[in-house]
Amino acid sequence: MAHAILRRFIEGQKRLSMHLESRIPERFRIDGNRDFVDRFVPQYLHEGATLYDVGGGKNPFVRADVKARLRLEVVGLDIDSEELARAPAGIYDRTICADVTRYRGRGDADLVVCQALLEHVPDTGAALDAISSILRPGGVALLFVPSRNALFARLNRVLPEQVKRELLFRLHPGARRRQGFPAYYDRCTPRDMSAMAADRGLQVRELRVYFASAYFTFFFPLHAAWRIWVWMFEKAAGEQAAESFSMALVKRPPAHP
Repeated sequence: MAHAILRRFIEGQKRLSMHLESRIPERFRIDGNRDFVDRFVPQYLHEGATLYDVGGGKNPFVRADVKARLRLEVVGLDIDSEELARAPAGIYDRTICADVTRYRGRGDADLVVCQALLEHVPDTGAALDAISSILRPGGVALLFVPSRNALFARLNRVLPEQVKRELLFRLHPGARRRQGFPAYYDRCTPRDMSAMAADRGLQVRELRVYFASAYFTFFFPLHAAWRIWVWMFEKAAGEQAAESFSMALVKRPPAHP
């Protein structure tokens, strides 16, 4: 009974939060993850490309119909061999079980897709070393990264692991299947990521920043306070105030002597 009452309360709070969302400027309402999937990555996909899905595991980024239509070669790289084995049959042409912070590639990828992984590695610089090594010159890495400056990321870093998992799964039951892994947010900001990329021969072709999040919709006063904070933070810090961001990084050809 108490659980049902709490569930109804939370649903009512979410409706109020969504009503507030409908009244704010559109650029603050763009769902970064959805934009990355639906609009950011598709513009870079091209026929016959070799694509490395880094961290996709059992949920590959590319659907079977897209792979077939574009005749893509898809390589899955993940730290967990069991996750790779649970991917839909036929999506990965080849799999690599490796820690992305230690892996070194063979420079054969036209594209690397890395979606919501880098915040979970303790050394993003090492992960970018791997991504750069996977790409051929002129190849493009497509990254979606939750920012360490987001309020949810700040809370994630200070709360005990068991406490934050319990809160996340109780308030957002759908997150159990795709979230809850330990997160470090090591240098996960647009500015830091751009600087690290440049040090590794990767040039920023495109950067999109997002200011939307659903973490606090369960309690309308908290969501409203968070919205005010985001608005003020963005005025003061610009893109560094982003909740998440997408980047397209191009590997520069080696310099000639």
